[in-house]
Formats: sequence, structure tokens, C-alpha cells
Amino acid sequence: MSITDITTARPSTTRALHEGWSLRATGGAVPASFSGLSVPATVPGLVHTDLLDAGLIPDPFLDRNEHLVTWIGSTDWEYRTAFDWTPDGHDRHDLVFEGLDTVATVTLNGSVVAETRNQHRTYRLDVDALLREGENELVVHFGSPVAAADRASLEIGYRPHTYFHPFNAIRKAACNFGWDWGLDAASAGLWKPVSLHAWSGARLASVRPVVTVDGDDRRVAVHVEVERAGDADVTLAAAVAGVTGRVELGADETIAVVDLAVPDAELWWPRGFGEQPLYDLAVTLEQGGEHIADWTRRIGFRTVEVELEPDAEGTSFRFVVNGEAVWVRGANWIPDDAFVTRVDRARLSRRLDQAEFANMNLLRIWGGGYYESDDFYELCDERGIMVWQDFLFACAAYAEEEPLWSEVEAEARDNITRIMPHPSMVLWNGNNENIWGFEEWGWEKRVQGRTWGMGYYLDLLPRLVAELDPAGNYTAGSPWSGTPEIPANDPDHGSVHLWELWNRVDYPAYRDVSPRFVAEFGWQGPATWSTIERAISDSPLTPESPGMIHHQKATDGNDKLTDGLVAHLPLPDDTEDWHWAMSLNQANAVTVAIEHFRSLSPRCMGSVVWQLNDCWPVTSWAAVDGDEHAKPLLYALRHVYADRLVTVQPRGEGLVVAVLNDSPDALAEDLIIRRLRFDGTELASATIPLDLDRRSSVTVDIPPGVATVSSHADEVIVATVGTERGFWYYAEARDSSLPAPAFTTDAQPCEDGYTVTVTAEVFLRDLALLVDKVDPAAVVDDQLVTMLPGETVTFQVRTSATLDPAALVSTRVLRTANQLVADWAR
Repeated sequence: MSITDITTARPSTTRALHEGWSLRATGGAVPASFSGLSVPATVPGLVHTDLLDAGLIPDPFLDRNEHLVTWIGSTDWEYRTAFDWTPDGHDRHDLVFEGLDTVATVTLNGSVVAETRNQHRTYRLDVDALLREGENELVVHFGSPVAAADRASLEIGYRPHTYFHPFNAIRKAACNFGWDWGLDAASAGLWKPVSLHAWSGARLASVRPVVTVDGDDRRVAVHVEVERAGDADVTLAAAVAGVTGRVELGADETIAVVDLAVPDAELWWPRGFGEQPLYDLAVTLEQGGEHIADWTRRIGFRTVEVELEPDAEGTSFRFVVNGEAVWVRGANWIPDDAFVTRVDRARLSRRLDQAEFANMNLLRIWGGGYYESDDFYELCDERGIMVWQDFLFACAAYAEEEPLWSEVEAEARDNITRIMPHPSMVLWNGNNENIWGFEEWGWEKRVQGRTWGMGYYLDLLPRLVAELDPAGNYTAGSPWSGTPEIPANDPDHGSVHLWELWNRVDYPAYRDVSPRFVAEFGWQGPATWSTIERAISDSPLTPESPGMIHHQKATDGNDKLTDGLVAHLPLPDDTEDWHWAMSLNQANAVTVAIEHFRSLSPRCMGSVVWQLNDCWPVTSWAAVDGDEHAKPLLYALRHVYADRLVTVQPRGEGLVVAVLNDSPDALAEDLIIRRLRFDGTELASATIPLDLDRRSSVTVDIPPGVATVSSHADEVIVATVGTERGFWYYAEARDSSLPAPAFTTDAQPCEDGYTVTVTAEVFLRDLALLVDKVDPAAVVDDQLVTMLPGETVTFQVRTSATLDPAALVSTRVLRTANQLVADWAR
């Protein structure tokens, strides 16, 4: 009797096939020293990480080693293992590859099982006819991704793209071929789990819980697709929050819906708006009373609408959750390591800790990377961090013909089905910058009438979202005006990307734009000092030494850093001073932008800064560097994304104070506006009572007698509401009379590290404690604190190391803008 004749119901089993793999190069640009060499392979893993573990290549994150390993992407690779198998009485046996990167041929016992061309989908392969009792040999051959992309580009015809390789010709993460913040390290490998799934009778092919909330009516419709290996009746059951439903499926039925009313379910809210209750949804499949398959996820009950609605000012773009408009305080997310298999749940948790520290409520997963791991979405569910998920199209035109069309549909079906159960998932987005690129980057003439992707964005993807996630939201692209008839990046309509600011225009000009929602903007800054020292061994180390330039991937990046600095702060000649100046300027640029955007509320309803994280040690727009260390920018984001914000803004010929109360509580406080000299002398003041509702804002004109300056160089407006305050300077720091820094300090050990207390003797602008210079693992609770004479602040430094307290208050660690100006003035 063959295994396919057996129909007895029994529970399915899943066996991981992660052991005993080896890796070898089989063709392409292989160095002579690698010829015939086989090394142990880790699965899940990548070629680069296996070669690193074997000590065969230098770390591409260090110095200019990237150049020494680019041959890997031009090489063919083979993974090989063997596993024992004994007939187990199951009807079906499937090899399941959750991720193959990317151009792969799979053979089992010498027979080809599949040829794959898509990193972003799962492959389930029936291998009943090929399994044999005893040892089975499994081989996966990966073709060179660089050669595959080049070859595919010739086959389907050129389409415009950014950077060096035609990443848009194959379905592989675009940034794996290099980006303006990422290294060119095109890899290959079994990057997700591999398993042998044995099952009988039927299996759960897909489960999609569609949650609806209508007042007190809370329901989940559990849509299930069943694959069969026999013709017996099966029973489908679903249970959540004590509510259970069952459906019988006849022998010829493969689709069913179990509808559950859950009246007592509590609503899931974004962080800052309420709690995040999650409920276990368990789906089981039974045959003849025998449990044969199950599926469990946590779900949440909420409504989300992403509103793009015409109004008197253009077209809105706002997120409404459970009927409440949410001012989005977000960041863009890129892969957290250039070799993504090194990113585990603990690392993701640390990164989301930093997002929460910065008061963020949304992360946008950018379309040049990956659909994130289940861990990522689960952690966002728990924390109330909303997720905006791009489909994986970025900065390029994409052919719509076969074989790409079917590959895109398959990957979208896989990932919509996988991700849609998560309550944190609030928006599907068709692409990153491709519609804008077609309109404004000269692509239209270059594509010469060929397809370029609009069929995906306006037809295929919205159709699949409507089918698979009917309660979900979809936008065609980012930026997006809401309709093809209006230019994609029109500030009056929908979402915008603001990259003239940084590329060509200085950051005070953010105030010249009045957007509805900003989905990308940012300013570069270097990695933290300890990360630079670890990754770059240049001697001497300068802003333009070879390693530093190699770790700056943006076109003319250092020139843009300099041009963006010198209007605000002097350009230092000392490298550590340069590092502090550029770090501070990055924080100040983003502060100017977000304070302006928030002051426009409710016209503008969101800010998604580029970017939260980095994937290796590099000068970039990130707030957290590639060694996981917070840059000063993260602290700036914490301040400007706080629930309550006080900011002074120019309006017309005068100044205003915008007070934002994005908290759940009303605010009744006096607004106190003072114009001071840097020495603390009060020149004018006004007190204005405020009474703000929750989630509201007010804009108050500063009386001319207070706003009118007598000495631009040494006067400042200080606007205070309760414990929050904002500053307005009449001159840039470099043109001001900032005094040389003068303060007293006291550093003392405490239970989990050290306290550092600073008392200002003069006006101190942007006081920061760069603790990573003393201990790379140390973390400080605040930075960028501006102090009036006589004020005191205490920093908490968390570290397990024993430190010299004097080092924590040295001039290279305790930094201010005053230092940069005073040193230059001398």
C-alpha cells in the first residue's frame, strides 16, 4: 500500500529541517580560495552570515570591507542536507519553504521539485512521490542575484530604477542591492524556516479573521480555506473570548466562514489613546472526531479608516481609529540589519522600546525592504504601535507582464493573509515614490510606453486587499494625492514626501510648506561616536577619511551635511566637534520640521520621519544607528512627539505660540510668554489663560510688545505651559552671543548606573550627555535640554559598568551648542 492510499484521520505534524546543512559556491565570480570549499550552513540564514561564521570573509560592516565581498552576489551557491524519513501513515507530505532568497532550484533525491523566483512568498511542495524510507537528500541551488537581475532586466526590457542594479526586475528586497543608507550586499539563502509538513484528510490552507465593530456589535468572521487529501466530511471550529462556532464541510467543500459575535470584547487602541486588549482566536479542524489541524493568533477589535477626503483646502489624509482622529507621530522602518536573519524578537523589542521612548504611535514599513516577521507585528499589537505596510515596490518602474504579474499576486496573497489578523495593521500602501517618480523624475519618457507599475497600484493590489482584508485600508502610493488626476506630491492633497529640504533647500524652509500629512522627510547625521570608532579604523579619523566616506552612501552626502550646517552652526575642524555639530544639526532640523507640522493641526495630521533605524554603521537619516545606539535625534523626537507641545512659530509678520494638547486629558493652564536676554534678564512678558480640550490645539499671537526684539544676538522668547516650554531665537546659534558654557556638575553612582546633575551658570543651549563615549552600552534618559541661568537638570545614566564619574562630565561628553559657537568665536 502506498502512503497516498491511507486516509485515516490523524493530527498533522511539522518537522523543522534546519540541521546538517552545508554551503558551497558552484559558479560565477568565485575566488580561487573558495573553489571546492564547503562550510556548515545555518538555516534560517544567508550566505554572508555563514561565511562570516566560518571566518572566511571580513565583516562588511567594518571599514571598506564591503568592496571585498561584493563577489558573493555574483556567485551561484548550493545548500545541501540529508534527513531520515520513515513512512508515518499520513496522506500528504509537503516541503514548506517559508522564504527562498531568491532564484532557487529545489531538488529532492535528485529530482527537481521547484524553480522559484520570489523572495517574498512561501512555497509548499508536494513530495510524496519523491520521499524514500531512510536517508533523503535535499539540495537548494541559488543563482547569482546580481546576474539574475541583469538577465531579467534584458528579458522584460529596461525600466528606470535608482542606484546600481536593476532590482526592479526580480522579486527580491530592493535595498539588498544597496541604497543611499545601505551597503551593496546582495545575498542568497534559506532566509526563513524550512519544514516537512505531514497531514491527512485536510489541512488549514489559510485563515483570515475579518473583524468588524459597529457600536456595541463586535464580530469576527473567520474565513477559512481548506486543502484536501481525501473526501471525508470535516468540522471547522473557531473560538475567541469564550465564544465558539462550528461549521460542517461536506466532501466537496473547501471554503467556509465561522461568524462569531463577541459583544464583551474591549476595543484595541493606538498607544496614548487607550489599552491594547488582545484575544486568542483558535481555529481547529476535525475529521471523524479526530483533531487534525489548528491555527491560533491574537486578534483585536477596532475600526480604522484612512480618510482621503476633498475639503476646502484640498484633500485630507488622516487616520481615524474607533471614531477618533489620531495625529500620527511616526517613523519609517527599514530592515534592522543588512542581513535580516540576524534580527530576532529581542532585537525588534529593543527597537520598539526606542520607538515608544520617542512617543511614536506608527511605523511605516518601507517598500524597498521586506514584509516584516510575525514577531514585529505581534509586538506592535501589544504596544499599540500602528503599522503602515508598503507593498514591496520602491523608487523604480516595474513591468506588469508575466512572469512578474503572477509573482506579485502570489506574494501579495501570502502576505495580506499572514498580516491582516493583526490589529496594529492599519494601512496597505501600493508603492514608495513610484507614481511620483513617473510624474516628476523623467521616467515617463524613459519607459517608452511600456508598463511601469500603475496596474499593480490601481488594479491588482487594491483588488486583493478588498478580497482578503475587506476591513483594511489601501492607498496607491506614497506620496499620494488620492487620485491620478492630481500630482502625487501636491502638499494640499494627501501624503507628501519633502526631500527638497535636505537635498537642495535648508531646513527653516520646512515652514514654507503646509502639508496635509508628511510620510517622508528627514536630515542626515553621523552614527554615534562609539559606533564610528568600532566600525572605522581610519587614522587619522576625519569627516572625509576613506572609511568615513565609505560609510556615507548618499550622493554628495557630506557636502549636503556641510551646506545644511553652516547657516546655523560653525563648521568645526576637530572631528569630535564635527560629529557633535552634525548630530545636533540633524536633531534641530527635524525639530523645526515637526514643530511646524504639529502647529498646523488639524490641517496637517501626521509626521512620519525618515527614519527610525539603520541596518549597518553609516551616516544616515536614522534616529538609532546600526549598533542600536540612540543618536541625539531620538531625544529630539521624544520632545517634539510628546503629548503636549509648546512651540513658537513665525506667522505673517509676527510670532505665535501653538499649544498642542494631544493627550487624553483637558489642559487648563496659563501660557506665559517671556522675552529674555541670555543672562536671564526679563525684557517683556504676557500671561494668557488657556483651556484646551483633549486632543486639541490653540494658536496664540504673541503681543508685539513681547515679540519685538531689541537685540537679535542675545534675546530669546520662552513660552511655557505647565512643565512644557518652547523657545524662539532671533538669530542662528552661530550668529548669536551664546556665552561660553559655564556650569557646575555632580556625578554620583546610583542603583542602576549614575546620576549626573548640571546647574547652569549661563544660558545653555542644547545640553547633551554623549554617554556612549564612556560606555557604548550606557543609555541616558534625556538630551538636548536648554537651560536658563540658575536652572538644574539631573540625567539618569543606565549602565552595568563601573565608570569614572569625571569622564561623564568631561568636555567631550557633556556637550552644548555653546561650545561650538564659543570655540569658533575665539
